[in-house]
Amino acid sequence: MASRPRRSAFVSQEIEPKWQKVWAERGVMKASDSSPKPKYYDLVMYPYPSGDLTVGHARNYVMGDVLARMKRMQGFEVLHPFGWDAFGLPAENAAMKRGGGLHPAKWTRDNIAKATRELKMMGILYDWDREVTSSEPDYYRWTQWLFLLMYERGLAYRAMAPVNWCPVDKTVLANEQVINGRCWRHPDVEVEKRDLEQWFLKITDYADRLLDDLALLDKWPQKVRVMQTNWIGRSMGAEADFAVDGMPGDSIRIYTTRPDTLFGATFMVLAPEHPLVERVTSEKHRARVREYVEKARKETEIERLSTEREKTGVATGGFAINPVNGEKIPIWVADYVLVTYGTGAIMAVPAHDERDFEFAQRYDLPIRQVIAPPSGPQVRLREAYVGPGTMVNSGEFNGLDSAIAFERICDSLEAKGVGKRAVKYRLRDWLISRQRYWGAPIPVVYCPTDGIVPVPREDLPVLLPEEYRPLPEVESFWKTTCPKCGGPARRETDTMDTFIDSSWYFLRYASPHDNAEPFDSELANHWMPVDQYTGGVEHAILHLLYSRFFIKVLYDAGLLAVTEPFVRLFNQGMVKRFGQVMSKSAGNGVSIDELAGAQGADAGRIYEMFIGPPEEDVEWTDAGLNGVVKFLQRVWRLVLEAQSIAAEAGQAGATVDASGLRRKVAQTVGKVTEHFDELRFNTAVAFLMELANAMQDYLRSGGARDAEWDEHVRTLVKLLNPLAPHLGEEMWERLGEKGMLADASWPAFDAALAAEPKVVLVVQVAGKLRDRLEVDAGLPEAEAVRLALASDKVRAALDGRGPSKVVYVPDRLINLVP
Repeated sequence: MASRPRRSAFVSQEIEPKWQKVWAERGVMKASDSSPKPKYYDLVMYPYPSGDLTVGHARNYVMGDVLARMKRMQGFEVLHPFGWDAFGLPAENAAMKRGGGLHPAKWTRDNIAKATRELKMMGILYDWDREVTSSEPDYYRWTQWLFLLMYERGLAYRAMAPVNWCPVDKTVLANEQVINGRCWRHPDVEVEKRDLEQWFLKITDYADRLLDDLALLDKWPQKVRVMQTNWIGRSMGAEADFAVDGMPGDSIRIYTTRPDTLFGATFMVLAPEHPLVERVTSEKHRARVREYVEKARKETEIERLSTEREKTGVATGGFAINPVNGEKIPIWVADYVLVTYGTGAIMAVPAHDERDFEFAQRYDLPIRQVIAPPSGPQVRLREAYVGPGTMVNSGEFNGLDSAIAFERICDSLEAKGVGKRAVKYRLRDWLISRQRYWGAPIPVVYCPTDGIVPVPREDLPVLLPEEYRPLPEVESFWKTTCPKCGGPARRETDTMDTFIDSSWYFLRYASPHDNAEPFDSELANHWMPVDQYTGGVEHAILHLLYSRFFIKVLYDAGLLAVTEPFVRLFNQGMVKRFGQVMSKSAGNGVSIDELAGAQGADAGRIYEMFIGPPEEDVEWTDAGLNGVVKFLQRVWRLVLEAQSIAAEAGQAGATVDASGLRRKVAQTVGKVTEHFDELRFNTAVAFLMELANAMQDYLRSGGARDAEWDEHVRTLVKLLNPLAPHLGEEMWERLGEKGMLADASWPAFDAALAAEPKVVLVVQVAGKLRDRLEVDAGLPEAEAVRLALASDKVRAALDGRGPSKVVYVPDRLINLVP
């Protein structure tokens, strides 16, 4: 009895370290700045080195690596760098929790070392020569340099303002870092309001460009563009001045998007924090107003703006004069008006605003309709009418369409000098001061003689003291001399928001060792913009908006030739296990060490991509991972032990079809290439599994293992390489290829080979045979209908009528029902 060919299995723990060492020694992903190849900048958002990585964290890094490897094989010079968002509260909080004098710098560097080892263990290739770490002086020196650039351009300023204060982290938060009234890092902690003098960046100067240029980002997810549009919140309207009765020279400025409703204003509302509250309040109402104001200041903005909460307020006893009709209307204080939005005051038009309507009904205030709907004016409004219509009760503007009245009333305000057209934004200037140690120090000093004095660029970086204590407590840090007059001065003890660091890190990758400037403009212009950017949707407003702002400032400063940083954006989903997002703290994490030591990194890489659509959250299961392991073992047999499969000939009972396999290989090249490019990795893996099954069936049915078969095998290995690079390199070497698979050319798509053969399509009219047409296999229904209607026999059977119904069975028949 003849013995069967020997079968073997690869051992991932043997081949994976081998190839990781080879890639490192040969600098496979080292990018050349002078390469004649077309550039491709592939970037994943750099992470916080905040703890152990899991395979959940690795998902987006694998996505970036798959794309980088394919683009490299396609002939691009690929920049695929990596770094660490190392400043900030995660490191500092971890150091405090662990106690024992643990310094955030040591905790951060230890985590970076461990995470670097784990990323390499996953076979993820970066140009490690370009690595950046935002907490190192050779990086934050340039963060400080960029702050000074902002200051010189009038974009950085210091101001007293009510700020958001996190009582846990004991630091100020930007508006964008307050989610539903709570700290973005501590969802169960309510943010407090405090008045502090802080540093801001004038991002509002760029509001229009940030909004308008979203139209350029057609390769960004629509939901991200909508989120940024809403956050910037541009509105068109008018400002109008309401004189304060009995206070000559004083007026209350309001902003409204509905100047056509000015005649319907029956009362005014001031925010509790408005500076005029105390002055317009009469003695009779003073005690009650002060009590209300004190209570309102303790509430969060989300509470005050909640649509589910009943509106409250108190009368001040003061009155304002409506500029369009001279009517005297009462002034109220209410917490649903915020001093940080608009002017901190509103004209209340209860007939045409839902909040004002609710407030007026509660306090029995007048409701005057000034815009009638198409059905005509109503005697008594049951709810606010907020749509367009015809002007009523509006003096000289009666009878006008409200859209026309909008412009005419604006003209009247401007002519009288009591108002003007205006554009407003929801966006507020970026508050960047943080009262924590672990961040880039703000490079200014305060001099009794010269005031605020920037630290000269040649004196950068302003180093953090080695001693880990709050900076105001470290005299050797804050006690300094004025760079201008040489006298005693005090250094700023606030550090910068870490979103400053991440707003430009992708530029530093172009020239990470430059000691003369933050980035080499020529090299940055060569690599920028980023062609593919991958990261979490949680950064849709914070990081992405700030990065766009930085790029525009640098463009205006003549340092960059691009106005947008990222051409294409992709937001990956989360990996869950046992129904929860995978993490060490949740006890459901799978570590990279654990994965590599068991099933292997390649199996994990493919499973991460196959588990589901990459933009969706997915559930990790051991059974699914084991299925991928079996697939890789099958590929190993196909490539290196085809004879063991051929020995099973006859089991499948299929007819040998070399042309069919040739077509399948060509189609798979096209599909995998397209789906990798579009980051649809799960379907790309499915196509590769289908191809492996087709090749296996071909062998089992007696297909020849000839030169064409050998070419198919090499195509399969190349297509699989970005997903399973360790296995790919090992098979490539064992096939006798001399060069590295990483350097091989990506398979070219041949449309002619991929084309399906012709088929005969039966054409029926009302179920009766009328014609037979030779058409391409897989013909779309619309094209099948077109060809059928082009037939003289079919047109005659329809007698000039079009089909009312079409029944289409692809590659078989089409039935047109008159």
